[in-house]
This record gives sequence, C-alpha cells and structure tokens, in this order.
Amino acid sequence: MRADTGLQARRGDTLRPVAGELDPQPGAPGDVPVGAVVLAGGGGARLGGADKASIEVGGRTLLDHALAALADVDEVVVVGPEVPTSRPVTFTREDPAGGGPAAGLLAGVRRFARTPTWVVVLAVDMPLVSQDTVRRLIDAVRDDGAVLVDPSGRRQSLCAAYSLSALEAAADDRAGHGLSMRELVTGLRLAEVASTAEETRDLDTWEDLVALREALGPGGEGRAKDPDSRTDG
Repeated sequence: MRADTGLQARRGDTLRPVAGELDPQPGAPGDVPVGAVVLAGGGGARLGGADKASIEVGGRTLLDHALAALADVDEVVVVGPEVPTSRPVTFTREDPAGGGPAAGLLAGVRRFARTPTWVVVLAVDMPLVSQDTVRRLIDAVRDDGAVLVDPSGRRQSLCAAYSLSALEAAADDRAGHGLSMRELVTGLRLAEVASTAEETRDLDTWEDLVALREALGPGGEGRAKDPDSRTDG
C-alpha cells in the first residue's frame, strides 16, 4: 500500500534513500513505507533566540537526539536551518519561514525522495523521545495515525505518526502559514499512545534545559519506560 499524493521533490534538494518500512501490530496497516519530519525551525523566544536544534543535552545536540529516536526510519526530512548531523537527512524550510509547525510539516512532506504512507513528526525539543517511543507510535497506527498522549491526557501533536493522505486532506481547505498543528489535525482519527512521565518533556526555557541535562546525564540516556498504549476510535 502506498499513498499517491502527487507531491514531488524539487530539483536541487538533497535526497536520500526510500523511506523505511516498519512492522505495525496486527490490525494496523502493515508493510508500508514510513518517513519522518523533524521540526527544527522554531525560534527559542524564551531562550534568547537560541537555535534549539544546536543546543547540546546529554552529550549531543537536540537535533541528533531526534535523529537517534528516528533510527528505524531510513528517510528523514529536517525543517530548519542546515547544520551538521549524525546521519544523512534532507533539509528544507517552509516558505516564508516562521509559518509555524503545521506549515513546516506540510513543507517537509514535499521533500521525500519517495512518497511514504505514514509520516512520523517530531519536534526537535523533545530529547526524551526515543526509538521505543517511535516504535510504539508506528505499532499503534490506526485509521489516520497515532499520537503520543502525556500523563494528563493531553495529545502531543508534534510527536505522532500521521497518514500522509489524511494530512493532505486536512490541509486542503486550510492555509498552511500560521496554522497550528491542533487546527491541522483536528478531526483526524488517531490512536492514543500513553507516554511515560518524561517522554513529553520539552525545552522552552533555561530551567527546562537544566532539568533535561539532569534527566539525561552526561551519557545522554533518558529514563523512559514502556507504557501501555490505548486506542481512540
């Protein structure tokens, strides 16, 4: 099964191998290509405008933490400034820049070398998201995808796996620039995947940075555990 989106990579972009194929649990679509988009272009207003992607936590940058979490996905598009990375990726930007995460995601999905059926989206400032987190999301996909849910029950729309065709359909009647992720994905039928207490922690302030460095330690290993997942019909 492969989504036919009509989106084509632009000439001149850096293209990488075909999106990876992961194996969801029985009942989910199996043997389908998966790609990933890392949203790394947001400015850290409460961090004095620091480039979040380049901030080091636990011995590596936030961007490299995100890429490590996506190690099972062969093709990754990073929406943000081009910087050195630990693995090959495709860099792109939304046009105009600063349009918000939904605009960034929609720009990112246009840069895949080959069209995936499922797209994992991950914000760059969530370094406690791991390979296990991403695997749980892929295992849980139903209907339009799966989304990580924090212990309070709040959906983390920037840590999710979405059907590319569902994203396109949701974007058809909406302007991408300035659109929030919540507005983009409202109405999508997403399985809910329970997070650990720490997986959904992000970095918005210097206090967050100190706390995350304490959580990860010098070796960069988080303390995430395997929670159960639940499905929202």
